[in-house]
Amino acid sequence: MSSLPAPQPGAGWAAHWRPVLERLRLVPDEAAEAALLCELSAPPAPGSAPRVLAFVNAHALNLAARDAAFAEHLAHAELLLRDGSGLATLLRWLGRPAGRNLNGTDFIPRLLRACDGQTLAVIGTRAPYLERGAAVIAREFMPHSTVHMADGFQPTAHYLALLRAQRPGLVLLAMGMPRQEALAQALRSSLPGPCLIVCGGAIVDFLAGKTPRAPAWLRQRGLEWLWRLGQEPGRLFGRYVIGNPLFLLRAAWLSRRVLLRRAVSRPSVETDSL
Repeated sequence: MSSLPAPQPGAGWAAHWRPVLERLRLVPDEAAEAALLCELSAPPAPGSAPRVLAFVNAHALNLAARDAAFAEHLAHAELLLRDGSGLATLLRWLGRPAGRNLNGTDFIPRLLRACDGQTLAVIGTRAPYLERGAAVIAREFMPHSTVHMADGFQPTAHYLALLRAQRPGLVLLAMGMPRQEALAQALRSSLPGPCLIVCGGAIVDFLAGKTPRAPAWLRQRGLEWLWRLGQEPGRLFGRYVIGNPLFLLRAAWLSRRVLLRRAVSRPSVETDSL
């Protein structure tokens, strides 16, 4: 994304948002999504480096606003995809097409299926959900793959040693933000061979049945967050009840800055292509 204004004094969070938003890859339609799946599941070229796939939603940008290290981890991912209606709102306010909603809970299973035959390492959550989720993956998405697992509560050195021994083509991190993004960058810079490292959030818990998905009609309307809040109000109150309005306030500020910049840089507002 280009033409974002330089952050002003008192809006340091915008400096954290800018590189993340500039790296977003917006996927316009089903054909482009299918091409992306082919790109991600293709065997890597010999000698290529590990790649990181991460997802950006309103919660991610709220975290990035106050955590420069997390913002940097996101911005260094080779591929960032738009997740959720909050980002769609921000992009529309910025005068940009939002593209398809490639939330990890729906996109990752399709990616797993496309990568069937590759060795997979699942890292995250804890027993029994780790074992249940890995079993679902092996049975429904990757029946021709070897699937390794490790819980999400070990030091980074532990995972480096495991993955150097296992040499998976695909690594699924299911620890939640911001820990999984930090680990993804540590793995990316330390693993010797090519692999795709996917930041998957709660995907394993969803597959294991720990966290039920919202009904389809809610998901289609961008309201899955409301369902999740009802399921886990104590844990998710801050993320959604406080975080969503805060995100929208920041999005409104940023979009106003962009529109003002465009207005003063052109001879007539009516000629702006928004």
